[in-house]
Amino acid sequence: MLITHVETYAVRVPLKPERRMISSLGQHIVSEYVLVRLGTDAGVDGVGEATVMPRWSGETVWGAKAVIDHLFAPLVIGCDPRDTAEIDRRLDAACKHNWFAKSAIEMACWDAVGRQSGQPVYQLLGGAVRDRTFRCRFSMGAYDLDRARRVAAERVAAGFTTIKVKVGGEADDDLQRVRAVREVIGPDLALDIDANCGWSAETAIRKVSAVADCRLALVEQPTPDGDYEALARVRRETGCRVMADDICFDRVHAQELIRNQCCDVINVYPGKQGGIGKTRAIIDLAAEHGIACTIGSNLELDIGTAAMGHVIVASRNMQVDRYPGDALGPIYHEFSVVKQPLEIRGPLVTVPDRPGLGVEVDWEIVRENQVRA
Repeated sequence: MLITHVETYAVRVPLKPERRMISSLGQHIVSEYVLVRLGTDAGVDGVGEATVMPRWSGETVWGAKAVIDHLFAPLVIGCDPRDTAEIDRRLDAACKHNWFAKSAIEMACWDAVGRQSGQPVYQLLGGAVRDRTFRCRFSMGAYDLDRARRVAAERVAAGFTTIKVKVGGEADDDLQRVRAVREVIGPDLALDIDANCGWSAETAIRKVSAVADCRLALVEQPTPDGDYEALARVRRETGCRVMADDICFDRVHAQELIRNQCCDVINVYPGKQGGIGKTRAIIDLAAEHGIACTIGSNLELDIGTAAMGHVIVASRNMQVDRYPGDALGPIYHEFSVVKQPLEIRGPLVTVPDRPGLGVEVDWEIVRENQVRA
C-alpha cells in the first residue's frame, strides 16, 4: 500500500457560546483547523486533523495548510503509510516543529492502515489495555464568579467528578474563582487548576499556597514554557502534584522534565506531540521513570479526539482513571464534521471499534465551512 495523494481542507467551526474558552492565552470562540485526506493505491483514504492554535503552538490554519501542501505532501507520496517511522523521519528532516501539521499526516496514515486491515487503531497499537469508555474531567474557562458557580454546578449534575479551572490572570480573580468552584462542588470531588504558563514561579507558589485549603488535586503548567526549574520549584515548594503540558512537545522536552524532577504527570496527545507514534514514545519514557501520563486537549474535533481515544485505550501508562484528562473537544463545538459523532455522554467518552480511527468525515459539511482567504 502506497500513498498516492494528500488533500487539505481549512475548516472553521465555532464554539457553542456557553463553551467558549477563556484562559491566560485569551479567548477561544472559533476553531480554525486543517483536515487532511490521504489517498492510497489500496483504494482507502485516511483522515487526520491539525488542531492549530497560534497563541499556543504558534501554528496557524494557513501556515499548516501551506506546509502540508507544499512541503510534507510531496515527501510522503509514494511512501507506505504503515512505515510511520520513515514518514516521521522525512517530516522532521524537512521542517522543525510544526507538531500539529505533522500529526495530521501521521494520524491519517494510521487511519488508512486501520481501514485497509479492518482493524481499529488501538489494535494496531497492540490492543486494548482498558475499556473503550473512559472518564474525562471538565475544563472550565476563567469565567466570572457567577458563571463559574453555575457551570460547576451543571457539570457536577452531569456526572463529572473532576473539574479543572483556568487561572493565570489577576490574582484576586483567580483565587476567588478557585474558591467559588470548590464551594460548589463540595469537599470530595477533585479540583485541578491550569495556568497555561501564565505565572512566574514566585506567583505560582504564592497563589497555590493561598488556596491550599481548597485541596487541589493537580496544578497544571503554572510556569512559563521552557523554564524547567520554575516548574520544579513550584512542585518542591508547594508540595502539590504538578502536571506538565505546554512545556512538553517532544521527547527531549520529556527528558528534561524527568531530569529536573518537574512533574508528577505529563499531559500528552497526538497533535501536540507530532503524531500517535511520538506520543506513545513519550508515554513509554515516562513509564520508565514512574511518571504518569494523561490526555490533554486543544479542543479537537471528532477526528483528533478519536486519535486521542485510541492512544488512551492502547496505552497502560495513560492513567486516565487516576488523572482524568481532556478529550471532550467535540461537545464544545456547534456542529460536527463527521457523519457519526463520537459517543460522549457527560464525562464519558467511548472510542469507536470501527476500522481505523472509526470516524467518517462529512466532506460536504467540511466544504460548506471552509476558511476563506
